[in-house]
Amino acid sequence: MKEKQENRVTKIVLIGISLIFLTVLLILPLLVIVREAMRGGWEAYTKAITDEYTLKAFFLTLKATGAAVAVNTLFGVFAAWAVTKYHFRGKKFVTTLIDIPFAISPVIAGLVLSMTFGRIGWAYPLLQTADIKIVFAIPGIILATIFVTFPFISRELIPVLNAQGTDEEEAAALMGAGGFTIFRKITFPHIKWALLYGIILCTARAVGEFGAVSVISGHLRGKTNTLPLHVEILYNEFKFSQAFAVSTILVLLAVVILILRNLVEYKGKKGGGR
Repeated sequence: MKEKQENRVTKIVLIGISLIFLTVLLILPLLVIVREAMRGGWEAYTKAITDEYTLKAFFLTLKATGAAVAVNTLFGVFAAWAVTKYHFRGKKFVTTLIDIPFAISPVIAGLVLSMTFGRIGWAYPLLQTADIKIVFAIPGIILATIFVTFPFISRELIPVLNAQGTDEEEAAALMGAGGFTIFRKITFPHIKWALLYGIILCTARAVGEFGAVSVISGHLRGKTNTLPLHVEILYNEFKFSQAFAVSTILVLLAVVILILRNLVEYKGKKGGGR
């Protein structure tokens, strides 16, 4: 009886600490964003989120996110497949390379890309010859977003593929099935929920990317500013209401992504996935 009471007290204390932590670090800041966004009234709010520069930043964010998710989905599947299904020299080195964006600051990633593709970079003469601009241009923003997000999908797939093993694929291959057929009918059903989860995480990270994009974008308003950069510019110009209004777009995107993530987790558990 005494042990039951102790467990109950411990549970209440832990739940209370968690709720306080979440309230202070998550709920209160979100309420502040909404309050400040609506400080000038509904008309001022709608004007801020439908502003020409806000819309351009929004569509550039979607473009960079879409490109990063598409490239990293392809790369993630290929990388996870190679690392888990084949034995080769340098496998650990490859997995280490995949994890590099987790280990370095996004700002450093932006600097590296700028030093590589900028005016003093080794690739600049080649790009100039081909009339391709990366630094202070949309391709650079997409490249930076891809760089900081590419581990998310492969890292979700690798544990699932390791747990699956290779017996089913080998049996199918012995029966004459081709590589694409094996992937479509045997491998994909096992990894589909992990893949969706990885895509959602990749999307969330890409939408909110600031550091690497900030360095390589040049902050050209209406041209290379994503939503996070646009919020920073408005805040630095002391346009606090507009900055918080634009921030609500990112908050809404985050909420949608969170709901999708929870749905995928639920479906995955229900279907026997992750």
